[in-house]
Amino acid sequence: QVQLVESGGGLVQAGGSLRLSCAASGSIFSGNTMGWYRQAPGKQRELVASISSGGYIDYADSVKGRFTISRINAIKTMFLQMNSRKPEDNAVYYCNYGGWRGNWGQGTQVTVSS
Repeated sequence: QVQLVESGGGLVQAGGSLRLSCAASGSIFSGNTMGWYRQAPGKQRELVASISSGGYIDYADSVKGRFTISRINAIKTMFLQMNSRKPEDNAVYYCNYGGWRGNWGQGTQVTVSS
């Protein structure tokens, strides 16, 4: 069983920065892909960024150049650095391990004030 706990969400002004963290525990295998997803009110959950164990990274077009995903396998932690935030980034952000059918964190709210 895998447990994922997000932290670092909150309120930030437009153009500001925020860093999310995801601490993993349980039967974690460094070979699996981890990712950040988000869900805005009334919208479907979408992939923000993902990172494989080998360091292959993929970003949604809407966040390229503004967000940076990283992971440290030794401490089972993943990060999402969010810069130049926009109001459309408002959402609940979820940590994921193993893809859509994998494990999910409880989510953390991120709000951008204009």
